[in-house]
Amino acid sequence: MAGGGVIDGGHGKRAHLYEHNYTHYFAFTCIVGAMGGSLFGYDLGVSGGVTSMDDFLIEFFPEVYKRKNAHLHETDYCKYDDQLLTLFTSSLYFAALVMTFFASFLTRKKGRRASIIVGALSFLTGAAINAGAKNIPMLIIGRIFLGGGIGFGNQAVPLYLSEMAPAKNRGAVNQLFQFTTCAGILIANLVNYFTEKVHPHGWRISLGLAAVPATLMLVGGILCAETPNSLVEQGKLEEARRVLERVRGTKNVEAEYLDLVDASEEAQAVKDPFRTLFKRKYRPQLVIGALGIPAFQQLTGNNSILFYAPVIFQSLGFGANASLFSSFITNGALLVASVISMFLVDKFGRRKFFLEAGFEMIICMVAVGVCLAKEFGHGKELSKGISIFLVLMIFLFVLAYGRSWGPLGWLVPSEIFPLEIRSSAQSVVVCVNMIFTALVAQLFLLSLCHLRYGIFLLFAGLIVFMSCFVFFLLPETKQVPIEEVYLLFENHWFWKKIVA
Repeated sequence: MAGGGVIDGGHGKRAHLYEHNYTHYFAFTCIVGAMGGSLFGYDLGVSGGVTSMDDFLIEFFPEVYKRKNAHLHETDYCKYDDQLLTLFTSSLYFAALVMTFFASFLTRKKGRRASIIVGALSFLTGAAINAGAKNIPMLIIGRIFLGGGIGFGNQAVPLYLSEMAPAKNRGAVNQLFQFTTCAGILIANLVNYFTEKVHPHGWRISLGLAAVPATLMLVGGILCAETPNSLVEQGKLEEARRVLERVRGTKNVEAEYLDLVDASEEAQAVKDPFRTLFKRKYRPQLVIGALGIPAFQQLTGNNSILFYAPVIFQSLGFGANASLFSSFITNGALLVASVISMFLVDKFGRRKFFLEAGFEMIICMVAVGVCLAKEFGHGKELSKGISIFLVLMIFLFVLAYGRSWGPLGWLVPSEIFPLEIRSSAQSVVVCVNMIFTALVAQLFLLSLCHLRYGIFLLFAGLIVFMSCFVFFLLPETKQVPIEEVYLLFENHWFWKKIVA
């Protein structure tokens, strides 16, 4: 149904001449560059754990603490329904969506490395402020700096990885971003599990340790080479060729180099890339990559679970340590799934992963919703069997998300934009992603309180819709050179009517 092979034409006609060999330099560059994902991951994992810690609630949100302990051994959908508390989480993402537009300008003019370095410094500042916070305004200011780091990092790192990777391995290489994101989440949950026992400042340790991934990202930005695509875009042609030869492990890069130069010449003719993105010829990239996929990634409901896994499990009647441990298990599933996707996505393709995993996610959300409708919210603790079943369903849901919408939500947008709009389009991707991340973060606990089990059925319905979106509108992009992907839309059963 997606249709569309690649035809010879334009600057894409040289793709069959591309050569590459594995080099240690290429591996080092991609692994260190991908450390940007650990910022996003650590914050996703640490926020929910910190907001469920008693010491943190006593110091900043005493009313939530009282409400929580008034129902300590009961199931209660509304224990953590406090908009100021959720603002602590979501303020980062509102900041990130603003900063991504500054990141677009810097990425386009000074390169991907510049945005990576600025993002690391901003995140480092935010970690220091949050660790020493004395009041809620300090917490929010720290979160804004963290958001700046994520805005710059998420704008630059997926582009960096996609541009560095040869077409044959682009899926696996780009998913290093998701892998380090998952690793960051898992490490954050482990940190929370131990710091929860450190009274009264364990939460400060959790927030302060965000400086570690920021330092790794800073070192990566300093040590790694700029991408050949960006160097050509900046007019540094000789340096671009040298870097291309080094990352491809061969001197025979003439075909790929000339395609980069051709793509850059087209890009230079574009004076306003944001306005250009809305032209009819880029409508598929706008609808699929800039708007649809980044929004849908958040509407799966997975990040709600990652934000608030400890809170959810405590709301379900688990104890503090049990809830942190349960969320640690589910985030372990996310890491395992990202490894599965990394090794198999270039073999089976993007569409199959989206559709197969989407079916599993629908089943899991419906199962959780039905179970909660029958067993939860009656003022009593859940039975051990029901609790295990809920954790298992969430585990399987995260396992499915972690090999589909999680990594592919960053991979597909980063590989479908032509060079002339790539930087600006990636800013829109991050902006849309952060808008929906922030909205979901801000509204999830409120929705859990008022919609109760229905929130999980709502997510199931949304996944049905987004699976249909993928089935009908997304062409397969596996192993297609990044500067040729536009040809897929010219051959697609639906999009060819739009872009012709």
